[in-house]
Amino acid sequence: MTRHFPDDAAVARLGFGLIDRSLPKAEWTHAGHFAAALWLLRHEPEAVVRRRMPPMIRAYNEATGVANTDDGGYHETITLASIAAARAFLEARASLPLHEVVDALMASRLGRPDWLLAFWSKDRLFSVEARRSWIEPDLAVFDPAQAA
Repeated sequence: MTRHFPDDAAVARLGFGLIDRSLPKAEWTHAGHFAAALWLLRHEPEAVVRRRMPPMIRAYNEATGVANTDDGGYHETITLASIAAARAFLEARASLPLHEVVDALMASRLGRPDWLLAFWSKDRLFSVEARRSWIEPDLAVFDPAQAA
């Protein structure tokens, strides 16, 4: 299994880097997005993470020169679905160190950038509506526990 982070301190550094917008843009990868979500979920209830993470991502994007527009930057549906799936994944592995949870998640189907296309068609997921707000999937019911 690929190791994305050597220890929990490295995951925390990424999380704090998102919060204070000091994270190098090159580290804001698919694994980085999930690591930040898992780190936040390890410390706060899902409802708080769902409220805090969107503005954090928008602010981070702006700080790194990425515009939040109708076709780029922050994406509401992807973010909220990913938080829910990450929570379910974390709950099933609550006793593991966080860096091991990140590695296991990235080795699962959630580690594939296209995992959401099992639930949303490409046109629906990448629509302006889905980018701006949560939209229900059109291919299959989204069950975070099943997705994880």
